[in-house]
Amino acid sequence: MACYRCGSRQVDPVRGHSPWRRGVRGDQQVLICPTCQGMHDWKADLDPCSRCGSVRLVRRLGEVECRDCGFVLAPEVPGLSGTEVRGLSGGEAPGLSEEVARALERVLGRGPARR
Repeated sequence: MACYRCGSRQVDPVRGHSPWRRGVRGDQQVLICPTCQGMHDWKADLDPCSRCGSVRLVRRLGEVECRDCGFVLAPEVPGLSGTEVRGLSGGEAPGLSEEVARALERVLGRGPARR
């Protein structure tokens, strides 16, 4: 993944803390390189937490989680606007299996599973 501002690619980090920052912008996970962190007001571009206002958000499998207060915003499901979908099982959550398959394909570098 590249920096959303300048497009530079993240290289394999050395051991320890990474100087790159994560955030959510336009409901998508983005990275911010160390150079852009020093040159721009990058925090103003990120989506804030709807509960505490922090910009320390991460997006995983469609959910957005605040790293400061722990609030999790579940993905919106058509027809259930404004309703949390935490109670749905994997078989009932629309699009979950496709999203997991795409994530596995990215991580494992495999093509689509054959039936």
